Amino acid sequence: MSAQRVDWVDTAKGICIIFVVMMHSVLGVEAAAGETGWMHTIVAFAAPFRMPDFFLISGLFLSNVIKRDWKLYLDRKVVHFAYFYVLWMTIQFAVKAPVFVGELGAMGAIEFYLVSFVQPFGTLWFIYMLPVFFLVCKVAHDRGVPWQIMLGVAAILQIAPIHTGWLLVDEFASRFVYFYAGYIFAPQIFKLADWARERVSLSLVLLLAWGIVNGGLVYLGWSGLPLIALALGAAGAGAIILTSALIVQMGRMEFLRHFGQNSIVIYLAFFFPMGVSRVILLKLGILDIGTISLIVTTVSVISPMILFWMIRKTGLGWFLFKRPEWAHLTGTFGRKRQPQAAE
Repeated sequence: MSAQRVDWVDTAKGICIIFVVMMHSVLGVEAAAGETGWMHTIVAFAAPFRMPDFFLISGLFLSNVIKRDWKLYLDRKVVHFAYFYVLWMTIQFAVKAPVFVGELGAMGAIEFYLVSFVQPFGTLWFIYMLPVFFLVCKVAHDRGVPWQIMLGVAAILQIAPIHTGWLLVDEFASRFVYFYAGYIFAPQIFKLADWARERVSLSLVLLLAWGIVNGGLVYLGWSGLPLIALALGAAGAGAIILTSALIVQMGRMEFLRHFGQNSIVIYLAFFFPMGVSRVILLKLGILDIGTISLIVTTVSVISPMILFWMIRKTGLGWFLFKRPEWAHLTGTFGRKRQPQAAE
């Protein structure tokens, strides 16, 4: 990312990470309980734009770094995410190992772990996909591939019914267009945010209209159809940009910006408090499924931030969220700004 943070971008990332954690929390609770709750409607409404906006925001600042030499670029945009993927994939696997051994046997569990290096593991697939996107963009840039061709191919891949069963292939086809659009249209996206701040009333009207259309298509079951899914993803990303710009303009919900600044911290670590709180609340059995889902979502978002705060206070455990010197390519450690946490 840029060394200078942008308030509405962090706010947008905060909104997105909450929706992502909410999806995993709600669906996990509902699967364990065997019934749906009132929060299922919110998850369904956010489905068309939840990940498209996350990837679009991730591509916004790529133009600042894409001209770097290959070694530094690989260190910052590939090795960086590979470190956190392998670390947290191993942590998640260790936590769930008893279940895997019980279902697959010891050798089956080991094989499953090894396959996770080529088939993204659980909730961490986003961390796995980012370096792939960064690599593809760098190669296309250095080879001089016209952006119109790249964007067109990416759109075709998103529209095409590609379902191979391999998460790497399927998610690349489904999501790359948004990441690349964030990279290519970054200037226009920043202008859109400025436009929203200057036209609050009109922006609110547009958001209302978008919400009705998005909700209506989700309700009709059309939101996943070819072309419609692409359009809703783009429109939803625009809606989050408008919403974030307006929130910042009004000086509200500062916690969203804080969550956005540390969105990857939340993304990496939310799985454990999510699982624990889900088990406890379902065993208690005193709340409805929707309320349990809300509590699990809240705990899952806040707990990683508490862990991060404890690490900053004690200085212990930085390796969980800050890449150590040994995990850098030779000669790249200390070059330019070092991130304070996983970006």
